[in-house]
Amino acid sequence: MPGDFPHRLEIEVRFGDTDAMGHANNSRFLTYCESARIAYWEEATGERFALVTHGAEESLILADIRVAFRSPVYFGECLMVETRVGRIGRTSFTLEHRLTAHESPLGHARLVATAEGVQVLYDYATERPRSIPDDVIARLAAFEGRSLRG
Repeated sequence: MPGDFPHRLEIEVRFGDTDAMGHANNSRFLTYCESARIAYWEEATGERFALVTHGAEESLILADIRVAFRSPVYFGECLMVETRVGRIGRTSFTLEHRLTAHESPLGHARLVATAEGVQVLYDYATERPRSIPDDVIARLAAFEGRSLRG
């Protein structure tokens, strides 16, 4: 994952994130990416992440996510979750995440995981994906500081 990540979110590993092995459970990385995904969207677009329970007609839904684990993290460590758009299509886009641990008394600075998640713009009335509006793509591109269309 070479290149810059325009969005950064710091997350502290909580005691409740850990499992019997004493490190953050693998499932928690999905939550870390979820937090970063929502923060990225809100900062990049200036829009609140739409929730169906609040009457939204459409919303981004997570269609796929893959995580590659590199190093365990422990209670009290601080992670930096960096996020950027990897690919954008007609109805979906991929967000790439890089998760790193800070240097601390608990451990050295290191890459702990990478992840890729595919977001689909979903229309709840038709129960089908819908095209991502050009103005949304323009806001994402401006936030990223680069063109997102090939």
